[in-house]
Amino acid sequence: MEPLSEVATTVNRYPIYALAVVLLLVGTAMVAALPLSPASASPLSVATSSPVTGTVAGPNLLAQNGVGTYWVNGTGGPAIAANGTKVGNLTYYASVQGVNTTGITFAPDESGIVNGSGPAATLSVNNVTQVLTLVVMISSVLHNESLNTTANESINLTYSVHVVQPYIIAATIINPSTATVLTFEVSIALDGTVVGTAKVPTITPGGSYSLSFKYVTLGLSTGWHTFSISLAAEHGLVSFTNGSLVYSQSIYIPGPPPNYTLWYVLGAVLFLGVLFIFATRVLARRRGVARR
Repeated sequence: MEPLSEVATTVNRYPIYALAVVLLLVGTAMVAALPLSPASASPLSVATSSPVTGTVAGPNLLAQNGVGTYWVNGTGGPAIAANGTKVGNLTYYASVQGVNTTGITFAPDESGIVNGSGPAATLSVNNVTQVLTLVVMISSVLHNESLNTTANESINLTYSVHVVQPYIIAATIINPSTATVLTFEVSIALDGTVVGTAKVPTITPGGSYSLSFKYVTLGLSTGWHTFSISLAAEHGLVSFTNGSLVYSQSIYIPGPPPNYTLWYVLGAVLFLGVLFIFATRVLARRRGVARR
């Protein structure tokens, strides 16, 4: 190690170099003394929204040539900010698939989704009994004008609708009074349980109205079933054509045809068994004759 006198001599000889060395040492010490930046000090991340989700709501049973109302609900994706605010475009696109889609419409088949739900859509079906499938794509799009970029996410949904032949309950309501009966509703019951309502328009004195109600179902259990309509709530102003305030119509649902497969198999087995026994006895007799 050099004596202090020699170091001082060197500093005095090269003052500029010595100053640079000192500043460098001080700067290094200051940098070393600064706290390390956390890993999160990288560019701030932007809060992202939830994934695209959606549902289809509406009746899953329609009568032939019937009409149903449906709603497409959706949210999430780039079009919806993390706080739930709509910042882009949320749109659904719908189509109908089936064995026979002639005359079948779903309108609107394309629409924006606002506040989580699209507008009421109408599905009109034909007279073919079949299972239809509503195919819906919900698209969430956000376009950034400043960066000229587009974020797009979507989800595909399916919803089954059974088109069935309905049970039709028909009756004629008359107004034998001298007063006009304003519009009213009647309830239709099946085996004592209300399954629907029908609206009866205004009936003038001496007038009548032919009521027709379609009941859609995937099937009724085997046995007798009774549909009934009551006019008792109209205080005797109207009645059915036979003068009664109650109309009923009964139908019988037969059970499935018997399955005779087991009996066919058993009969075939017994028949083969008889043939085997018969053949065995004949062969035994022939052997006995041959021995003689």
